[in-house]
Amino acid sequence: MKKAPDPIDRHVGSRVRMQRILMKMSQEKLGEALGLTFQQVQKYEKGTNRIGASRLQQISKTLNVPPSFFFEGAPSTQPAGDGFAEESSSQYVVDFLSTAEGLHLNRAFARIKDSKVRKRVIDLISTLAEQDEAAKEAAKEADAGDPAAK
Repeated sequence: MKKAPDPIDRHVGSRVRMQRILMKMSQEKLGEALGLTFQQVQKYEKGTNRIGASRLQQISKTLNVPPSFFFEGAPSTQPAGDGFAEESSSQYVVDFLSTAEGLHLNRAFARIKDSKVRKRVIDLISTLAEQDEAAKEAAKEADAGDPAAK
């Protein structure tokens, strides 16, 4: 049975990926700077392989961030009570911003200076998301009423 990556390892890896992408650096280039293959960098970024302390120090220097950067917003190792509900619900935002798509969208949006245009972009995306959710719900209801779909 394959063991799932530890949430902290996945978080640290996603922060490595986010910073690497922000710096417009490929996995291959980061690997070269660290004396690793791009496959090893990939495993670090996915949390499949744990990053040791000395390697994390090396990565932080290469990516021009302090080692603490990689732990910012990390999931708690203690069971969360009601007071931490917001932290876990905002994890999807951190996860999305760690993707190339999220970073690209964020950069493009930040370049829009006109606040009215920014508001219209937000309205457009909200409308598209609502339409997507409604279409999924309609498809789910159609499948539930169709015995052949089961």
